[in-house]
Amino acid sequence: MSQKNHKIRVGISIGDFNGIGPEIIMKSLKDKTITDFFTPIIFGSGKIFTYQKNIFKLNLNFNYINEASQAQEGKLNMVNLVKENMNVELGTPTEESTKLAISSLEAATEALIKNEIDVLITAPINKDEMMKMGFQHAGHTGYFEEKFNKKGLMFLVTEDLKVAVSTHHIPVAHIAENISKEKIKKQISILNQTLIEDFCIQKPKIAVLGLNPHAGDGGVIGNEEIDIISPAIKELSDNDILAFGPFPADSFFQPHKYKNFDAILAMYHDQGLAPFKTIAYEEGVNYTAGLPFIRTSPDHGVAYDIAGKNMADEQSFTEAMFTAIKIFKNRTEYNELMSNRLQPRKIAIDNGIDEDLPEETES
Repeated sequence: MSQKNHKIRVGISIGDFNGIGPEIIMKSLKDKTITDFFTPIIFGSGKIFTYQKNIFKLNLNFNYINEASQAQEGKLNMVNLVKENMNVELGTPTEESTKLAISSLEAATEALIKNEIDVLITAPINKDEMMKMGFQHAGHTGYFEEKFNKKGLMFLVTEDLKVAVSTHHIPVAHIAENISKEKIKKQISILNQTLIEDFCIQKPKIAVLGLNPHAGDGGVIGNEEIDIISPAIKELSDNDILAFGPFPADSFFQPHKYKNFDAILAMYHDQGLAPFKTIAYEEGVNYTAGLPFIRTSPDHGVAYDIAGKNMADEQSFTEAMFTAIKIFKNRTEYNELMSNRLQPRKIAIDNGIDEDLPEETES
C-alpha cells in the first residue's frame, strides 16, 4: 500500500481508567465516520470500556483483538489486555487502574516499535501512583526517551502557539543546575528540525526565554542569561538557526510578541505551560519532539474530580489525535522529498570535464 493511500493506524493508551481517560477517548471516537479518516487501536479492557460507555450513554461497538496487527479498517479496535472483571472506582486511583495504565502504555509502545501502529496518543496518567508501582519515570517524556534511546523535547502546540520546555518534571530548586549551554543548543536544534520536518515551516524563528526575572536584568538578578543562554543562542545563530533572546518571560506572552515567532523555548515547566494552558485552553496538544516515532497527548491530567460525571471535554484529546495524524503525513512527505532530491552531478576532477554534458563535436 502506498503512503498516500495508507489509512493511518492510531494507537491509544488509556491512562488511569478511574480518571477521565476512557471518557475522552470514547467521546473523541463517537462519530460513526471517524474510521473513514484513520484506524483507531485502543490498548485497554473491553469490560471497562463497556461499563463506562453505558455510564456516558455512548453508542460504540469495539472489535476485540489480541494484538495490534489484527486491527481492521473501518472499526474501533480494542487490544483486550485484560479479559477479567476489574473494579472501577471513578475518581480514585487504585492498584488495578495503575497497573493497567502501565500495561496499556507498554503494550502500545511495543506496537509502535514493531510498526503495528503509526502514531501513539496517550491518555492522562497518574505519575505518582505509577512510580509507586515501579514505573521509573516522572512522566511520558522520560519513558519514551529511555525506550527509544534518544532525547526528546516536551512541546506544547496549537496552530498559533508552540511552546517547548528545557526542563520537565523536576523541583524548582534544581532548575538552574539542569540548564547548560550544550543542552540548550541541542534542544533548540531539535525544535528547529521538528518545525521543518513535522510542521512544514521552512525557516523557523525561535524565541528563547530567560531563566531569571527580567531575563537577569544584565546580571543583576542572575547570570544564567549571560553565561549560558546568550552564548548558546549566538553559536546557533552563527550556524544559521534563527534563535532570538533571551526574552523576559513575564511580558513575552502578549499576542503582538509571541506571534512573531514560530516556537518558544521556555526554561522550565511552569514558565512555558502556565501561559500556554491559559491561552490554548482545551485545544492544546502535548507532542514529544525529537523522537523517531510520533506521540501526542492532551494537555491536561486525569481530572479525578469530574471522573464519571459526564463533564470531561474531549477537545484536547481529539486535537491530539488529528495533530499526530497531520505530523505523520508531514514527516512522511518531508522524508519522501528528501529521499528524492536531485543528486549533484559527478565532475571528473582530474580533467575538469563535466561528465553529464555531451562532448563537443568538431565543426
